[in-house]
Amino acid sequence: MQNTQQKLGKRNTCTPFGASQAKSSVAMSLNREETLGEHSLKTFSNNLDVNQQSGKTGQNLRVPVLNMRGKPMMPTTPTKARHLLKQGKTKVVKRKPFVIQMTMATGETKQDITLGIDSGYINVGFSAVTEKKELISGELTLRKDVSKKLDERRMYRKNKRNKLWYRQPRFNNRVSTKKKGWLVPSLQYKLDTHIRLIENMKKWFPITNTIIEIASFDTQKMQNPEISGIEYQQGELQGYEIREYLLEKFGRKCAYCGKKDIPLEIEHIIPKSRGGSGRVDNLTISCRGCNQKKDKQTAEEFGFPEIQKLAKESLKSTAFMNVVRKILAKQVNAEETYGYITKYNRIRLGLDKTHFNDAFIIANGSKQIRCKPYDITQSRRNNRCLQLNRKGFKPSIRRQRYKLQPNDLVRYNGKKQRVKGMFNYGKYVSFGGREYAKIQDVELVNYGKGLQFN
Repeated sequence: MQNTQQKLGKRNTCTPFGASQAKSSVAMSLNREETLGEHSLKTFSNNLDVNQQSGKTGQNLRVPVLNMRGKPMMPTTPTKARHLLKQGKTKVVKRKPFVIQMTMATGETKQDITLGIDSGYINVGFSAVTEKKELISGELTLRKDVSKKLDERRMYRKNKRNKLWYRQPRFNNRVSTKKKGWLVPSLQYKLDTHIRLIENMKKWFPITNTIIEIASFDTQKMQNPEISGIEYQQGELQGYEIREYLLEKFGRKCAYCGKKDIPLEIEHIIPKSRGGSGRVDNLTISCRGCNQKKDKQTAEEFGFPEIQKLAKESLKSTAFMNVVRKILAKQVNAEETYGYITKYNRIRLGLDKTHFNDAFIIANGSKQIRCKPYDITQSRRNNRCLQLNRKGFKPSIRRQRYKLQPNDLVRYNGKKQRVKGMFNYGKYVSFGGREYAKIQDVELVNYGKGLQFN
């Protein structure tokens, strides 16, 4: 009786003979329906990355599959991916998102997949859709520190040039700005990130069509709806220099303390370090004491909300849309759609205003089964070349690049942790707080640079 109870209590992990099997569009080894066995009988894999995309989340997630040549096939379900890995028919090539590659030859049948891209200045939405399902979607948050890093680099290079014994003048050979299609580095970075995201999607899925939302904005009309005709050529500064215009606008006194007949300085209402622009709408006049006391605060934080109202919304994102979107559509050979079409279809389907929902609409999505969206961030690669000067010395502060970098994923004592940094000349790894380990006790799982899928 005791043996019988033990047998009954033992978990059955075998696939029942009556399990449903139906054709799919990948390979014979993948051609099974959502379940290879009855629910709650199969034991989940120890692979945490594949479990994060499993059906336990209640989402219709798919695992990208590559053939032996590295070309994308139709994706499969997490359950099928676990079985193929267990049978040795596939191998893991990427953890986030989880991507597998076939280790054996197989037949391929592909469906039409449309990739929708909702491009933006700060956030980028994407969605890949078939006739019945959404395969992947998410929102990419672009870095906001590029302009600041460029300013720092300019400062370091200037200091370096001042230390050279002799250097020919180069003030008149800025040939890069004369090249057709040249963009400022901050905009070029955003364009490259858009293209990199689209290339990754095409690397993991057999995309047949790409659609990008484009638009053109009348920036002067946005600020003055009544503008027309010759007024487009007569800006706000017509007949003035910037300083004289600001003195006239604020009554030749400090905009904060009201003092007159003292030296006045041009001051940003929203500081440049907080994303403020150099447009005249964001400038005011103040005395030196108020300017230093205000520091990096906005005018409203400094106690002057009435001056804050004079600062109009920045047009950086608008300029990006006008300049980059057309270039992006041409470089990736994509179709174009417009914002009013996306808005109409989104309202018609009753969807919230998010970037991945807009991308779903752009990809001609309507009644397809949706999937859980990814939240993508971007980390610096920190792989700058350490150059030697003429005397063979490294003039930089950092003398070497350590093996592990911040945000890398490592395994320590059976747990996966993110690296915060290295210390003691690269002998120890810090995990944040007071947690640390010796470098020889950790195992690298995945580099944390570039696009990070969360």
